[in-house]
Amino acid sequence: MRPFPGTRSVVGRMLLLQVAIVLLLTVGAVAWTVLMFRRDAADDAARHSLGVAESFAQAPGMVAALRSDDPEAVLQPRVDAVEEGSDVDFVSVYDERGIRQTRPEPGVTTERLTPSSLATLLAGQAVQGHHAGPRGEVVRTAVPIRDGGGTVVGAVNVGVLERNAGAQVAQQLPALLGTAAAAVVATTAGTTLVGRRLMRRTRGLSTTEIMRLYEHHDAVLHAAREGVVIADDRRRLLLVNDEAQRLLDLPARFQGRPVGELPLAAPVAELLCTGREASDEVHLVGSRVLSVNQRSLDRYGVPSGTVMTLRDSTELQEVSGRAEAAAARLGVLYEASVAIGTTLSVTRTAEELAEVAVPRFADHVTVDLAEAVLRGNEPPAGVPRLRRVAVAPTGPGSGLRPVGEPIGVRPRGPQAAGMASRQAVLSSDVRGTPGPWAQSTEDARRMLDQGFHSLITAPLGTGGSVLGVADFWRSGDSRPFDADDLALVSELAAHTAICVDNARRYTREHALAETLQRSLLPHSLPDQSLVDVAHRYLPARDGVGGDWFDVIPLPGARVALVVGDVVGHGLHAAATMGRLRTAVHNFSALDLPPDELLGHLDELASRIDGAAGAEGDGDGFTGATCLYAVYDATSGACVLARSGHPEPALVHPDGTVEYLEVPVSPPLGLGGGIPFETAEVTLAEGSRLVLYTDGLVEDRVRGIDAGLEALRKALAHQDRSSEETCQDVLDALLPARSNDDVALLVARTRRLDPSRVAQWDVPEDPAVVAGVRADVTRQLDAWGLDETLVFNTELMISELVTNAIRYATGPIRLRVLTYHDNLVCEVADGSSTSPHLRRAATTDEGGRGLFLVAQFARRWGTRYTARGKVIWTEQSLHRPSPEVQEATADELLDQWNDAAW
Repeated sequence: MRPFPGTRSVVGRMLLLQVAIVLLLTVGAVAWTVLMFRRDAADDAARHSLGVAESFAQAPGMVAALRSDDPEAVLQPRVDAVEEGSDVDFVSVYDERGIRQTRPEPGVTTERLTPSSLATLLAGQAVQGHHAGPRGEVVRTAVPIRDGGGTVVGAVNVGVLERNAGAQVAQQLPALLGTAAAAVVATTAGTTLVGRRLMRRTRGLSTTEIMRLYEHHDAVLHAAREGVVIADDRRRLLLVNDEAQRLLDLPARFQGRPVGELPLAAPVAELLCTGREASDEVHLVGSRVLSVNQRSLDRYGVPSGTVMTLRDSTELQEVSGRAEAAAARLGVLYEASVAIGTTLSVTRTAEELAEVAVPRFADHVTVDLAEAVLRGNEPPAGVPRLRRVAVAPTGPGSGLRPVGEPIGVRPRGPQAAGMASRQAVLSSDVRGTPGPWAQSTEDARRMLDQGFHSLITAPLGTGGSVLGVADFWRSGDSRPFDADDLALVSELAAHTAICVDNARRYTREHALAETLQRSLLPHSLPDQSLVDVAHRYLPARDGVGGDWFDVIPLPGARVALVVGDVVGHGLHAAATMGRLRTAVHNFSALDLPPDELLGHLDELASRIDGAAGAEGDGDGFTGATCLYAVYDATSGACVLARSGHPEPALVHPDGTVEYLEVPVSPPLGLGGGIPFETAEVTLAEGSRLVLYTDGLVEDRVRGIDAGLEALRKALAHQDRSSEETCQDVLDALLPARSNDDVALLVARTRRLDPSRVAQWDVPEDPAVVAGVRADVTRQLDAWGLDETLVFNTELMISELVTNAIRYATGPIRLRVLTYHDNLVCEVADGSSTSPHLRRAATTDEGGRGLFLVAQFARRWGTRYTARGKVIWTEQSLHRPSPEVQEATADELLDQWNDAAW
């Protein structure tokens, strides 16, 4: 069954137009009929209501009923009987005042007649009209009721609702609609039958498509540059366009003539007569070479026949060889643009050039680069020292030097000529010159024995510098290189040189960044005995990052543990890391608590970011994270603060692992002045505190939650040293090279022996200084310290305690402790005022106390606490300062101001 005609075709549009006309006529007829029915029904209702009203008004006893004492009781049964038997909707009776005397019909009748209607009735005339009542449109008739003398004593009002009149119309609608539908169906069927027949002729085309078809037909006949010949199943020519007539030299009148009667070339006539299919067959027709294609028309649903296309390939045949060669060269260039420079490795880029060229373009390729380029440096001026980095194909016996060999440039060889001219050099046949193009006469002889016969040497240069040279060889039966090949090699060399130079620059920057980062990271950890520390740093696979770690001894048997991470990679990240690490060392020298230290570090990071933005640096500061912890070996207390850094892990002595809940703050430089918070925990001896950067627990494949769980499992072991813990973590979490650099710091805690700590509460009385000094001396003697060290300590204790009593507020506490190679004295008071060192003049009576403290102590300083400050001194147990050794006790006492005690 054929499909229904489409709306775009001529047939479809005709069908739609006819159906639309029939529908419009049918709708008009139905509407006209409905209006007629409604008009007739309204007239019938008016006549019917008038007759009922007059009959009821003239009925016997009406006047008596109206004049009785209860008109409604007499009239209502009559009204009900009339309504039931006369096919009316309501009957109402009114007296001469227009007041209704019967029960109302709900929603139809009214209580009183209108003044105009009452006046007309009293004049003896009937009243007819339509009334819009609550139940719809009412057709009503009112007539007067007269007594025997002709006087109007009342009125009868009879009405029929409009919907009752329309009911008669509704009874007729099915017949009307059925007739209209039958007319539409009959019209549509007839139009469809005619349309299908017409559609078979026009193939369902629209008028626009038919016009375009004829335009294309004319274009094929007259404008197409490819010949078209159509023949029917009896081998008569039906259509031949102008190009085919020219190519086949046909006469002017050929329409309808059999193929055998026309002067056609034998191959073309044979194809047309047999009707066989042909694809790109090449035939000689006169002096032309024609490419012929022929197909049967049966497959396209048209009467049997054939269509032949003809294309003049005479010129194409002449240039096809060159075109194929050019296409091959373009293919090599395209592949080179995709395959060369995929990495930032100088050696790999050279290997990619050799892989692209062999075997599609050359039989052998060697690439030699300057040794300076391999290190990432600029090549030297003149002829550089070369080293072979790529050979293709690889294998012994070719006479080509292997990879890694140094390559010399012979002065008269094509390599030297190419480097000097910065252009590729073509040697179409090297068999007559067996010397300058090879490293030695023996190499040249072996290469000639292998069939090498043609060479193109191309320097790899950018910006006036020669990075290396590439040699392209052909051997055996391959045709020699020509000028077109020389142009291709020049393009390949230029593209490769740019990629090699990019890789060289990256190599140099990477080496500089690695050197910078290695110089900025701690080469060795400081000598201390408070924690057993192990660390690891693993650079990223693709570049240097900004991770760092530090262990900083602090006075008072304390040590600071630091781990940080600068966002990004490369030289800028490494330099920023160095600045932040230096700042942490400087701030820790001030003995700041962790939250204040991070606050100062955040302010510094903000200034770095602002300075980079003001200078228009595209590699501006993008944030950093840091975790700073201070461990006190005397009490085991550890105070931690972090800025955007992962939370540390704590391994208890029994092997259980927990992540410390340290309040987190935004990364450095992004906090906007938000204060930092600290967390304080007490660590048992033998606990392991693990600090790390996010590269350890997070990567592109593994989320941070999975990484933290893997870290927990790797740490859950008892009796592991810090070094063993580091190795366990790396083996479990980083089996391969990470995409991000990783810093790991493991600190196993130790506790200071309480017997090595002594402390005293000092009353605020200068008289107790001598007693305090004696107590300290006894304690130092008990520890077995050197006499000179004891004497020096007495002097410092006297000065510090005296100053605290005289200038500070209580409570005053003295603490002396020794550990490792240190003797530390601390005097704590309730004042926040810090003393300042100055050199006293000859006439000054005081001011020499702190000078003596600075001379005796290896270092000294002030640490502020929540209740005041602590002034501390640190001396070496075994290496007193040379300045102090050279001074005698009498000389030092001569500088002392006794009044200061």
